[in-house]
Amino acid sequence: MESREPEILDVVGVGFGPSNLSLAVALEESPDPVTSAFFERQPSLGWHRGMLLPSAKMQVSFLKDLATFRNPASNFSFISYLHDVGRLTRFVNNQDFFPTRREFHDYLEWAESKLTQPVTYNSEVTAIGPAPAAGPGAADRVRVTVRDAAGDSRQVDARNVVISTGLVPRMPVGLEPDEFVWHSSQFLHNFRRRNSGELKRVAVVGGGQSAAEIVRFLYDSLPDAKVSAIVPSYGYSIADDTPFANQVFDPGAVDSYYHGSQRSKDAVWHYHKNTNYSVVDDEVIRGLYERAYEEDFSKGDRLEFLNLARVVDVKRVGSETRITVHSLVSEESYDLDVDVLVCATGYDPMDPAEILGELDAYCVHDTQGRHRVCRDYRLVTTPELDCGIYLQGGTEHTHGLASSLLSNIAVRSGEIAHSIAARRSGAHEKGINE
Repeated sequence: MESREPEILDVVGVGFGPSNLSLAVALEESPDPVTSAFFERQPSLGWHRGMLLPSAKMQVSFLKDLATFRNPASNFSFISYLHDVGRLTRFVNNQDFFPTRREFHDYLEWAESKLTQPVTYNSEVTAIGPAPAAGPGAADRVRVTVRDAAGDSRQVDARNVVISTGLVPRMPVGLEPDEFVWHSSQFLHNFRRRNSGELKRVAVVGGGQSAAEIVRFLYDSLPDAKVSAIVPSYGYSIADDTPFANQVFDPGAVDSYYHGSQRSKDAVWHYHKNTNYSVVDDEVIRGLYERAYEEDFSKGDRLEFLNLARVVDVKRVGSETRITVHSLVSEESYDLDVDVLVCATGYDPMDPAEILGELDAYCVHDTQGRHRVCRDYRLVTTPELDCGIYLQGGTEHTHGLASSLLSNIAVRSGEIAHSIAARRSGAHEKGINE
């Protein structure tokens, strides 16, 4: 550990995916000078690299980029990116609001390359705690301990910390990922390590967008393999992307949700969860059905859908992976031998307590044990701690469906940047907006 006094910054960002990248852009464009540093444990910027399938498209408009909804004139917009790389005219001629995920990832890397805000990769935040107080009163900054790839540690003090460590991959109960059981977040990485000729039978469990896209990809990429889709519902459910429903992702909807009653919050989740969770775009559903129809016409058996089914056990038998599938139709179980099982079973929200460590003791929780969060995404803290702890994710219970999604990323980051600048100038008193 270095013995010199840690440097003091206005803000430290923990994690550097799209959310904190958007925050860095907002800080870059802010009229208020703010000192910052961002730390990311990955070796480079990466956003769902394991799911950058060639044909996979974004599920939000390109206008919901890192900056446009906050600043339409931003030099960090998707339009600026297209102009800079010489593809604006062709993109317009393509007449599509939804770029591929691969193109959007390229845009994220382009935006990161334009930043002057310092970002350090291969650096994991291992501890956050109150910095030793310079005098009496509440601690006004935190001490962040960062370990690099060589195992060396250093400390940075910050008046504010923004936590954005991303979603956590979820596996079916009792299953762990290994060489033959993959979570969709690692799909492409694992697929490229295998000789495609080795894969003669693959099963994909899940009923959402990722599951359907992986089934389509495997069917198209492995002409000699059989693909089994294990779907928990009777079939894939369509994502509601109609205009009125999409208003639930509008920036103004965050205010309605935050200040609404618990009854109204429950209603939003009940009526509009199908805008994003466990649903599939119409184009993907229809494409898979067309493939299944062609298989039926050709008397083929390369694509099968096991509906109303669950994976209840997986074990290795010889050179194969044996899946035990339980049918909700017959209430019976049967075995299915495959080379690989892909679990496209979604993600759990970020748990701030895991990274907060001892700092969590200074955070106020509600009656259900969840963190209390101000409207500006700042955790409510006890009087002993007077620095800002902000969350980008893990606030679905206070801020609604878009809390961890790209839909509101530019406005959310702008609000956090504004709050940090206001606190720096002393205009933002502790407790406001609680």
